[in-house]
Amino acid sequence: MAKGNINVSVENIFPLIKKFLYSDHEIFLRELISNGTDATSKLKHLISIGEAKTELGDAKIEVSIDKDAKTITIKDQGLGMTADEVEKYINQIAFSGAEEFLDKYKDNEAGIIGHFGLGFYSAFMVADKVDLITKSFKDEPAAHWTCDGSPEYTLVEHDKKDRGTEIILHVAEDSLEFLEESKIEGLLNKYNRFNQVPIKFGTKQINDPEFTPKTTKDAEGKETTEPHKQITVDKIINNTDPAWNKKPADLEDEDYANFYRELYPMQFEESLFHIHLNVDYPFNLTGILFFPKLTQSMDMQKDKIQLYQNQVFVTDNVEGIVPDFLQMLKGVIDSPDIPLNVSRSYLQADGAVKKISGYITKKVADKLVSLFKKDRADFEKKWNDIKVIIEYGMLSEDKFFDKAKKFALYPTVADTYFTFDELIEKTKDSQVDKDGNHVILYASNKDAQHSYIQDVTAKGYEVLVLDSPIISHLMQKLEGGDAKVKFTRVDSDHVDNLIKKDENVISKLSDEEKDKLKPIIEAAVPKETYTVQLEAMDSASSPFMITVPEFMRRMKEMQASGGGGMMGMGNFPDMYNLVVNTNSPLVSDILNNKDEAAQKHLISQAFDLAKLSQNLLHGEELTKFIKRSYELIK
Repeated sequence: MAKGNINVSVENIFPLIKKFLYSDHEIFLRELISNGTDATSKLKHLISIGEAKTELGDAKIEVSIDKDAKTITIKDQGLGMTADEVEKYINQIAFSGAEEFLDKYKDNEAGIIGHFGLGFYSAFMVADKVDLITKSFKDEPAAHWTCDGSPEYTLVEHDKKDRGTEIILHVAEDSLEFLEESKIEGLLNKYNRFNQVPIKFGTKQINDPEFTPKTTKDAEGKETTEPHKQITVDKIINNTDPAWNKKPADLEDEDYANFYRELYPMQFEESLFHIHLNVDYPFNLTGILFFPKLTQSMDMQKDKIQLYQNQVFVTDNVEGIVPDFLQMLKGVIDSPDIPLNVSRSYLQADGAVKKISGYITKKVADKLVSLFKKDRADFEKKWNDIKVIIEYGMLSEDKFFDKAKKFALYPTVADTYFTFDELIEKTKDSQVDKDGNHVILYASNKDAQHSYIQDVTAKGYEVLVLDSPIISHLMQKLEGGDAKVKFTRVDSDHVDNLIKKDENVISKLSDEEKDKLKPIIEAAVPKETYTVQLEAMDSASSPFMITVPEFMRRMKEMQASGGGGMMGMGNFPDMYNLVVNTNSPLVSDILNNKDEAAQKHLISQAFDLAKLSQNLLHGEELTKFIKRSYELIK
């Protein structure tokens, strides 16, 4: 029997492990299974090159619980270790000193174990004693290593005959929750459900596939079928060959749909389409990303992209690896170039990670171009479900913005779709104003702005429907790329002023009459909210019209959605223009009415109708309007 002290400069590493990793102490199981997976994979490789004269057999990792003994056992059938190898790999842990150790890794708790190859010692997060029994594939005796959480250990021979390693955790009193089957199965499903080596966790009953139930008839001809024969089989909790490891050419759409359901069993809506990632230079990366249906909300969904390292779950916080705008996608990314114990600071600093992010952006953009070209009609049908992702990407990634010009769509109120270049070409003759500005007209709500849309389309103009929460930011960027392009909402001015031409409409009212009319109107509307403007319009146009200045509204929207706008605009009170049509017969009636009460009555009714068209009439004002309207039709 050998005794000794584990070679660590820190007087006692085990309390430090518990202290610094307590919040993540569940990862002990991931670490120990990863060790077993490595041992199995290495043996498979040695067999393939002829250095191990043995058969791999039906190698698996087995996890078991003994509540009475308060133990968890992780057993593999990998290459095992000799006593000398135990001495080398288990007992030789070198640190330069406790102070440096604590200082260097104080902000990276999850990175301590992975950085120093301490995967095995994560066992002491939940155990106050660990037994390691191992038999090498080499023709040497098995070894039994024991440690009670102090630097002291014992190492003796063992009579174990089968190849592989068993790690027996004697669970500490403060970690007894890990003796519950549901807890362990939950951890296995979280971290190892796509492990490369089959993981057995208990057994289950299934129908015997080789047994065919017999059907018999009694004297009266009644049929009876005997029950299925049940057999006990290993309960394998993982899928060792997930879809992302396969070649896209070997997968059908149904395979991707099944994998999506496997990843997100509680997600009942199918994904819109998928992107299969596969690259081996300058880094290794595989994965499948799915475009889900999105609402207009910018909230991130709870089912996030999952990051794996060699099929072992690392995190679903993929900030730094996946560009911000693509974090609204779902799916899996697997890269052996990402450490198993990954930290945010590592991701922000690592050059390979930045390359991965750039590659994913390019791959997504290329896929969207392909889908657009292959079946534009189908792409248009899906546009409203994916536009928030695309628009966010155009705002946040310049390279993506450039590629998106080929597939980003701008829908119209007539349910047609244009790319930006198509839109410019379509409207270049009719929607250029007298100063040479190319005016793109849009609505944010087809129903609320219906009357304005009607006036604009009557002139033959195209009107876009732009209603995503970040569209104001995107319009600003598009305008910045071409000084002559201007986006204008249909209710920001009366129709003749939206795209100003050379022709002027002559007012039926003289300047003197206008000077008389304006204070009458101003006296009847709240001056702190409304600015009265007298404009000569078509006599058939509305007598009163409320417009929202494009600049002020857009700045408020940008600040409300975050990341832009003018500071303080979000809290600035709403301001509107009340445009009075001086060529309207009703406006002439108001001016010429000698009955002051009747005059106010007409102004109130016309003003409320204008507010109603902008969804600005509520509460008591709406009640008064309804009552007044009934009185008018008595």
